[in-house]
Amino acid sequence: MAKNSDNSRSLLIVATIALGWAVPGLGYAVVKEYKRAIICFLGITLLFVLGLYIGSIAVIDSVNYKPWYVAQILTSPLVHLISIHVNSCKGIQSYGKPAEIGQLYTALAGLLNVLCIIGSAYMAYYGRTELIGEEDA
Repeated sequence: MAKNSDNSRSLLIVATIALGWAVPGLGYAVVKEYKRAIICFLGITLLFVLGLYIGSIAVIDSVNYKPWYVAQILTSPLVHLISIHVNSCKGIQSYGKPAEIGQLYTALAGLLNVLCIIGSAYMAYYGRTELIGEEDA
């Protein structure tokens, strides 16, 4: 019986990690932390979109800015589709301070998503109350 419990817990952890990467905050929704899921989704998505707005879509460049792209792809696999589009359009470029700020914002969105994924996987493994701080007396 314990083996089935371990398998279901492992499946829950994998689901929180995979879904949390696919859509920011969805890992928290899997463990029924809906407020956290909404906060993570809105925060990460707005930070990423703001970075695209400031620096243009050209800040997602997997060829010329690989270190930034590694952090950006942590936001969602959809970032790869943006990168394919940017690389197929040869005339799209972004330079100067707006490009740097856009790269920072989009990369920070990816790194923030990693923190949300780790938090939701922790909640899935130990249970929701462990991270919140509620302890049984």
